[in-house]
Amino acid sequence: MNYLEFRSKLFSLACFSIDQVYAWQPGFDRNNLSRWAKTGLLIRLRQGYFAFPEYKGKQDFALFFANRIYRPSYISLHTALSFYGMIPEAVVQISSVSALKTASFTNPFGEYTYQSVKPCLMFGYGLRSFSDGMALQMASPEKALLDLLYLYPAYNTSRDMEDLRLDEDYLHDDLNKELLLKYCAQFKSKALEKRVQRMITIYEL
Repeated sequence: MNYLEFRSKLFSLACFSIDQVYAWQPGFDRNNLSRWAKTGLLIRLRQGYFAFPEYKGKQDFALFFANRIYRPSYISLHTALSFYGMIPEAVVQISSVSALKTASFTNPFGEYTYQSVKPCLMFGYGLRSFSDGMALQMASPEKALLDLLYLYPAYNTSRDMEDLRLDEDYLHDDLNKELLLKYCAQFKSKALEKRVQRMITIYEL
């Protein structure tokens, strides 16, 4: 099989796993993937996962790949908060939450980190559409904020909460406080409840 035939079949996926290749062509020689990656025809995202270099300049595909290369997972934490405009900082790492073990990967599309949670905490996220008819799994603003306060216990004092520099206009106009508290109860964490109440007090929600 030549590269052009391979590309015409899989290009619309943007990225793919070796298992997807075998499902299409059971006798495929996986050495082709290493060779094409060495010559720049493919980009290795992590072991067993590849993308086409043409997607490197396309907006949001780095986020889309976060879902694909480690599943189940969804984008959350600082990345989601930055996406919604809830924190002022531009985020370098693409942060996700997963029911799998904590992991990280670096490739030409970016740095990917995955924080592990119990399967029962994999809620509060959904599909968000973006370019080329693709969709990615991202936490709601409320769940992204709770994930952060739950997974980063250093945010534990009033000063810590202020240092988060959450956008007060967003908190008052767009954040769903009722949903925030509903999701918080599902964590069944007294420590998280205290952090959330402290945040509510500081930002006068």
